[in-house]
Amino acid sequence: MSGSINYISCGLLWIGLLMKLPDLIRNWADPSLRAINGVLAFASLCFLFGAPSSVRVINRVSGVSNLAAPLTYASITAYSAALLILIACWRGGPSMRRTTRNWIYGYATVLVGVAVLFVLGDAGVERRSDFDTYYATTPWISEMVVLYLLAHLTATTVSAVWSLRWGFEAEVRKRPWLRASLLTIGAGTVLSAAYSVSKLVAVGARWTGRDWAVLGTSVPPVCAGLGALLTVAGVLLPIAGHHLSACRDFFRLAPLDAVLDPVLTDRALRVERPRSPFLWGTWRWSTVHNGLLAIETLYDEGLYNARFDAELEKTGDWQRAASAAWAATIAAAVQRSTRPALKPAGVPARLSHPRDAVSLVLIADAVKRSERETRAAEPSPAAARSV
Repeated sequence: MSGSINYISCGLLWIGLLMKLPDLIRNWADPSLRAINGVLAFASLCFLFGAPSSVRVINRVSGVSNLAAPLTYASITAYSAALLILIACWRGGPSMRRTTRNWIYGYATVLVGVAVLFVLGDAGVERRSDFDTYYATTPWISEMVVLYLLAHLTATTVSAVWSLRWGFEAEVRKRPWLRASLLTIGAGTVLSAAYSVSKLVAVGARWTGRDWAVLGTSVPPVCAGLGALLTVAGVLLPIAGHHLSACRDFFRLAPLDAVLDPVLTDRALRVERPRSPFLWGTWRWSTVHNGLLAIETLYDEGLYNARFDAELEKTGDWQRAASAAWAATIAAAVQRSTRPALKPAGVPARLSHPRDAVSLVLIADAVKRSERETRAAEPSPAAARSV
């Protein structure tokens, strides 16, 4: 992999990191946010330290031959640990804290081991691309290479098994963004595991007097680069999915927002729209929710039941019937709220409107569908004049 690709990948990861840092500052206690930022940060360091130009600069500035090697190995090890911790946080469960703590302690030990072995060894000849195989038979340095490769292989193997097994579970199939994320991470970690395997095979070949340079210098960078990019893309997919879903909700909830506008305006419930487009979906959902709470005592249960039965008989779709019934009930409740003379006397409504975003979006779709059907039923201006 050329140095330019390394730096481009590193830059893209830094952009993602800058986008996530504000969330981390606001919610430092969230372990999954810390793990996501750790994955992005350490993955960027892997690309940065692994570029040939960076290797030359690090060695020259530090005055230590091959210092770039343990720095790269340390970033790869830390990245592997952060990925394991992230998947454990996503999975949750009662043993999450113990699992993440064990991974942290284990990989911290590996980092210390890499540093100690490098200090004990003698790597005086600078090697920018074939450090692993060149020093495969050097005391202490060979142990350092094997240690970080085994740690990386363990992390990628466990991550691949966890993510792929979880991605094919029935409950995850209902969450498409999470499933796509897990399968992408699984594919990326399988490729990353090939990096360690090829390196270990090349090092083993040197122990037997063979020189399999291709496995040591050509195959691993490709596997590591593609694997890391896929893995990071998988990590970011749920975030992208959340923003895309919020954007979709912003537009699809607009018809329901318009129906509730008289109530929101009359009771001053509409807050100013935030500047960030990433918050528009949440803002509209909150606005709609406020409007519904203001009229929930005015729902007409008889109207709901009649509209539900009529739509169910017409379409045979229970979900569509419920959405259409709620659209009609909410519109009538808005009229009662703004026109006190229409308020019914007697027992308060026992209906409770849906509160989840999916159901509200379906109700908004029903509102839009009803408006479209109403416009289609109205005579055109030309036809009205002819009458």
